Amino acid sequence: MNQTLVALAGFAAWTLFLSFLLLNMRAYYTFISSNKVALNNFSPDGSNTPGFGQRLTRAQLNCIEMLAAFAALVIVASLSDQLDVMNSTIIYVLYARISQSVIHMISTNMLAVVIRAGFWGIQLALLLFYSSQLLNNIINVTELVIS
Repeated sequence: MNQTLVALAGFAAWTLFLSFLLLNMRAYYTFISSNKVALNNFSPDGSNTPGFGQRLTRAQLNCIEMLAAFAALVIVASLSDQLDVMNSTIIYVLYARISQSVIHMISTNMLAVVIRAGFWGIQLALLLFYSSQLLNNIINVTELVIS
């Protein structure tokens, strides 16, 4: 199977896994915790589930924020028959995303934040590289067709 499609499916699966964890965390706060929170009263940023709950909420939201750009680039590459632009390094975007999320859920101390930012930077750098390569190739093909 194509590495780019594997990475996209993995990214989506990781996002869904974090969503599943978030659902369970909210169920815990609604039905079990001594600090109960009504199901319709959860803060979108997780601020009323301090500690792990807030970090999990942010990790899940970070995945959702990046998934759209990641998926858009995969779609463009696929539709323009350019998946080879991404195939050799795309799995590192997924590895960096999972690493960033895990570190985000574990700790917010300064070293963890710096490491987490590094993994985010890897994702951004690769996605920016892919977008520039894809656009450059599309522009070059368009110029050839127009000429």
